Amino acid sequence: MYSDVSIAGDPLALPHLLPPVPQHPRTVAEFAGLARSIAADRERWASQVRYDATTRWYARLRRGPGYEVWLLSWLPGQTSGLHDHGLSSGVLTVLQGALRERALPGASVGGVGREVNRVLSAGAQRAFAPGYVHEVVNDALEPAVSLHVYFPGLTKMTPYACTSAAPRADTSRAAAAG
Repeated sequence: MYSDVSIAGDPLALPHLLPPVPQHPRTVAEFAGLARSIAADRERWASQVRYDATTRWYARLRRGPGYEVWLLSWLPGQTSGLHDHGLSSGVLTVLQGALRERALPGASVGGVGREVNRVLSAGAQRAFAPGYVHEVVNDALEPAVSLHVYFPGLTKMTPYACTSAAPRADTSRAAAAG
């Protein structure tokens, strides 16, 4: 008795007949590389950018198994407010312009380390773990554009109200991608 395998041979022994195995980022370095590859393909994202004078504009560019990629625009003066990203890690990449990041290490667990302020120019990247509390602001005179990769996909953002003593979770408002 003959079977398809005995006649045609084992298809697994002929890799050129198999579809390619999809490759998905699995490490922070691979997610940062994904962000860099999207950033380098300006034609892919530049035509999608919109500006909104009333709030930061954002759109999801891509969704994959366990991650999301968001494109954000920032007019001068626009801010994310102080927030964390729940259980998501992330990579923030500035595509155009400059943004200032203010980070409060340890704020999500009730402590506050030394506040860190840094200016992120086009091409700069920041990776962060779950619970990372920061604020991103365009305090420049030109618009800015950024790319955000969240893994797992962003399901929660906790806004914080910052006092001189310590930030506290602010449950009075909902947050959007940032």
